[in-house]
Amino acid sequence: MDNGSLDLHLLKENSLLAWDTRYKIALGLSSVVMYLHEEWEQCVLHRDIKSSNVMLDSNFNPKLGDFGLAKLVEHEKCSKTTVLAGT
Repeated sequence: MDNGSLDLHLLKENSLLAWDTRYKIALGLSSVVMYLHEEWEQCVLHRDIKSSNVMLDSNFNPKLGDFGLAKLVEHEKCSKTTVLAGT
């Protein structure tokens, strides 16, 4: 992705993201999670959301990557998952 991962922007010493860009990223990422949890045919539990797994395109739109720990769960069972996984 054009702007790399979110962690590069959060951890870089001289790279401050403007508040409107931060808001755009947070809103976009929350939309992704809502889609995965509620709108896809099965509930997708990513289980490893962290800044290094959030890729940013040229307009700083977030894309969630690394679904290696993801689980598919039927919607009626989705809210009952309580075990933590990932890093």
